[in-house]
Order: sequence, then structure tokens, then C-alpha cells
Amino acid sequence: MESVYAPLSESCAKALGDKVYEKRKLASQEIEKMVTEFNAKNNSAQIRKLIEVLSNDFASSRDANKRKGGLIGLAATSLGLGKDSSKYVSELVTPILNCLSDQDLRVRYFACESLYNVVKVARSSIIPFFPDLFSALSRLVADSDQMVKDGSELLDRMLKDIVTESSQNFNLEAFIPLLKERIYVKNSYVRQYVISWISILNAVPEINMVTYLTDIIDGLFTMLEDNTQEIQRMCETTLTQFLKSIRNDSSSVRMEDTINILITHAQSPNELIKSTAITWIREFVIIFGSKVLPYASGIFTAILPCLEYNVDNMKNIKECAVSVNKSMMKLVSSKEHKSQNIEQLDLRSIMAVLSQYLTHNSVQTKVAVLEWIHHLIIHFPNEMSNHSSQLGNNLLTILSDNSDEVVLRCISVLAEIVNSQHSKETTDFNKAHYRKFLLSLVNLFSDDKSILDYRASLIIRQLCVLLNAEYIYLTFAEIINEEISNLKFASLLVRLLNSILMTSSELFELRTTLRDISNPNSANLFKTLYLSWAHCPVSTISICLLSQSYQHVSELVNLFAEIEITLELLTELDKLVQLIETPIFASLRLTLVSKDNNCADAQYLAHALFGILMLLPQTDAFNMLKNRLQCIPNYWGQQPISEKHSLQYKSNINFVDLLQHFKKVQRNHREQRLTQRKRSVLVNDI
Repeated sequence: MESVYAPLSESCAKALGDKVYEKRKLASQEIEKMVTEFNAKNNSAQIRKLIEVLSNDFASSRDANKRKGGLIGLAATSLGLGKDSSKYVSELVTPILNCLSDQDLRVRYFACESLYNVVKVARSSIIPFFPDLFSALSRLVADSDQMVKDGSELLDRMLKDIVTESSQNFNLEAFIPLLKERIYVKNSYVRQYVISWISILNAVPEINMVTYLTDIIDGLFTMLEDNTQEIQRMCETTLTQFLKSIRNDSSSVRMEDTINILITHAQSPNELIKSTAITWIREFVIIFGSKVLPYASGIFTAILPCLEYNVDNMKNIKECAVSVNKSMMKLVSSKEHKSQNIEQLDLRSIMAVLSQYLTHNSVQTKVAVLEWIHHLIIHFPNEMSNHSSQLGNNLLTILSDNSDEVVLRCISVLAEIVNSQHSKETTDFNKAHYRKFLLSLVNLFSDDKSILDYRASLIIRQLCVLLNAEYIYLTFAEIINEEISNLKFASLLVRLLNSILMTSSELFELRTTLRDISNPNSANLFKTLYLSWAHCPVSTISICLLSQSYQHVSELVNLFAEIEITLELLTELDKLVQLIETPIFASLRLTLVSKDNNCADAQYLAHALFGILMLLPQTDAFNMLKNRLQCIPNYWGQQPISEKHSLQYKSNINFVDLLQHFKKVQRNHREQRLTQRKRSVLVNDI
């Protein structure tokens, strides 16, 4: 009677399902011999029947020992078939694959061993089953049993050898979805397994993994956060290999999708991920050039916060970010592709990012942002015009920054905005954009006294360098006359403007202009400034001394008898005396010893200075001015004063009207002080 396990004999079938390994081994040897004979006679029917028995009655049995026997029997069948096992590879592999996930760890181990033998014999014929093998092994490498892990590693190495030598038959497109699925598994063993396959395939010349880089690069960067150093090392090495491949052949990579992934990871809190991503961005900027410009806003989001890093472990990130920033600036300003560049730049999104980082804590970041805004305005003034006008308020707030470098950069941007608008119009300074800008600056000084006290001088001096100093002072003067109702603030602002005018090297040319009021342009400048300088008596004297209007100075000093002499005014007079001793007023001091045509000016000047001396308490300033006046020769002292010989007379300026204006302004100041005192008394009474 034929055995129910035919073509297996009853005794062989019994031994194959025995719990003792040696008996199963003997049975497998009998099967191998049987299959060899069947194959020699081309008896494929018997071979298929045998495989079916081993698969259904043994490998799929509920009895674990039978399953083990079925697995060793299938391996023996493959060995017996030799190179002809490729004809039966599907029937051989399928039942073994099912056992790789068996609950019994010994069955799983024998399944690995069995599959190893089948793969070793079948070689390239196994490739169509690679996706299933890869999925199964990705689970086994994380198995709880070490023997199963060891068995899966042997099988994995065999598979890698086969895929490498048969790469032309490998279906990479079918493999990528498996990688994408497994690459996000957090188990370190699985990660190591996945990275090893990516690295192996990327090293095969016939396989172009770069084509599918976008599908896996996110997972690779995610793996860098693994706590296992070996995983980090493998991942870094693999990414370095990919980057090298891209340098050699950039046409295969989907740059547009890949760079967005890099930008995302460059913002990771993980230092290694951030560093690697920014390194990649740097390389992409070098490799792809202007093609990265559409992604400028994302690149800025990635690199700008990194510019603040100063600690040792973050310096590499900072240096890389600085390099990217410089490269991007060169790309944007390339004259060769200027029209193409502006078409690729999304200025709206770029300005949104730059505006966001204007308020960053880092000085370096804010400086870089301001440099970028300045750079864009210079190279694309027309396209930036709408964005520039919206920047105004944000930039004004930056003027209160603690860093001088940030403030100076900000002033440069503001000046460039004004210049870019000004160039579209005539050379007439009195334009709405100029006035609007300086009025907003005055309002800032008014709202924040700390800026007025500690930043205003720097701001105004720098603006006078970057813009037309005369325009600046004329516009400020008009604003003070027409817009400011707070007389106290007007006085403070005039005092500041006068101090800058009298002492700053940046205002040398403007001082030179004011010294020649016989020139109509200089006379107009003097009159405009005088109208606002009238808010501050000592400042008014200063500007008249500068313009050599000594007769008018003499008249102003006489009016001090009607002005309330406060500590503040005495302090200003003290500063004026010290100013007279500086090189700026060398010509004034020489006037005191002049003869002939300047005799009248010398007499008026001496009279004014003696008047100031009489106003001063006997302080160091008093002694300084007293000593100076004692040096005046008396060779003109007895001569009558002829105003027709004075420089003031030659200017054709109506000083009578100016004097009346001065009196009116000072009267308004006095009335306002009285009103404030009354209010103060009433408040105290309440």
C-alpha cells in the first residue's frame, strides 16, 4: 500500500516529523538523494508532489516538529535539485516564508536556515521574491531570540551578495516602497538593517539609488537621532556617499523635492540632524546654483537662526550657515543672470521670513537679515519698492536695539529705502517720502526718550553720511516748526541737532555751508534752521556764531535778560564756552584779533562774549572765557561800530524778523512753563 506521504516512505515521513533533530537530519538526507534521482530522470511530477507534501503536510502542520521537518526537507529538496531548483523556486520559498513568522522560535530559526540553503542554490532566481524576503528579514533582525537574529544575518548577507552580482535583474522601483515603509521603524536593529541595504545598493554602479533619494532621505535624516552610535555612523556614511554621487551626477536627483526635506531637517533641535542638513544645503547651493533661488525663503528659515551659535559644539553649524548665506548673496547679485534671478525669487515669502527674524534675539541674525534687505533693495529696487514701504515700522523699532551694529545696519537700510524712492523723482529734497521718514523718526524720539538720549545722535549722524546732510537738517527743521506742539520736546530735539551740527565730523560740509551766508543757498539754510533753533536760546546763539552773524548774537545775548535763567540754560552756556575753544570755532577766535573789514564783526563778537561771561556763574567755564577775552587787543576798541562792514549785513537776511520770531517762540515757551506749573500746583492741592 502506497504511503499517504508518497513519494516519502512511511519511515522517512515518521523520521522527518520526529522531535529529535538527528532523525530529521537523516530523513532530509534521504529526501536529497531521492530528489537527485528524480531530477536525473526529469521526473518533475514526483518532485512537485514531494514539495507539495513537504509544504502542506509538514511545513504547514500544527505540530512544531513536523514544521521543522518540512523546513529541513524543503532545504534538502533544493540541494538535491542543484541549479535546477530555479524551476521550483516559488514552491520552495513560499512555505518557508510563512514559517519565518512562526510563534515557535526554533521553527523561525530553522526557517532561516532552510531559506539560506534554498537561496544559496537558487541564486538570482530568488530575486523576484526579494520584496517578501526583505520584509520578513526586517522583522527577524529585531527578533527576541539571538539564534534567530544570527540566522537572519547569514541569510541577509547571502541575499546582498546575490543582489549585487545580479543587479541588472533587480527591480529597484518595487523595492523603494518597502524601504519607505521600513525606514521609519524606530528599532535600532531594523534601522541598521535598512541602512545597510541602502548603502549596499548605492555602491552598485548599475543601480542608481540617487533617482529615488527623495523617497528615502527624510527617513535617513530621521535615523540620525538614534541613540546608537553605530546607527548614526552608518547613516552619516550613507548620506556622505549619496552626496558624493550627487556631486558626480546631479541630473538624477529631484532637487526641488529634496531641498524642501533638507530645509525641514535643518530646523531640527537635534544638532547632528541640523548640522548634516545645513551641510547638504550648502552643497546644493554650490551644485545647483540659481536653481535653489525659488527656495530662498526656506533656506533663510533654516540658516538665519544658526548664525548666533558660538559654543564649540555648534561652531561647525554656524560656519556652514555663514557659508550658505554668502553663497546665496552671490547668487542673488549675479549680474549675468539678473533677470532670471528676480523671476525665481519669491520676494513676498522672502520678506515674510526676513521680517520675522528682524526681532530675533541674536545680533548676528538681525545683522544678516538687515544685510539681506539692503542687498535686495540695491539689486532689485523696483521689485522691492512695495515691500520696502511695508518695512518702515518694523525697521524703526530696531533702532532701539542694544547693539550698535544692528542699529547702524538698520539705518543703512532705511537710508537705502529713502534713496531708492528719491531716485525716481527730482532732486528737490522736499518730497513726501523724505518728510514721512524723518517725521516717523521724530515721533519715535518723542515716544521713547531712551532712544532720544542714547541712540538719536548715532542715528542722525549716520543718516547724514548716507543721505544728504543738508536735506536731513532742512527737513528736521521744517518738522519742528510745523509738526511739533510739545515745546519741551522741540527744545530737546533742537539741542541734539545743534550738538551734532557743531561737533560731528560727519557735518563738516554743512558747517562750511553755513559759514557763508552771503550765498543765497546758505542764507536759506540758515533761515530755515534758525526758525526751529529758536526753541533753544543757546543753540540759536551757536548757529549764529557758526554763520558769523555776530551782530545778531550780540542782540540775542541782550535778550537773555528777559529769559528765565535756569540750571539747564547755564549748563548749555557752559558747553557753548567749551565749544568756542574747539578747532571748529578757530575762525571765531581769530575774528577777535582781526582788523580792517572785520573790525565790526570783532566788536559785535566781543560784546556778545562779554555778555555771555556776565551770564555765567564763576565756574571753570567763566574763567576759561574770561582768560580768552583778556587776550583781545584794544587797537579797535575805541572805533565806532559800523554794521555795514559786518558779514551779517552782506547776507541780505532780515534779522529783524528772525529776532521777532525768536522772541515769539521764547514767549510761547514761557507761557507753557507757567501753565504747567499751575497744573502742578492744582494737582498737589487736590
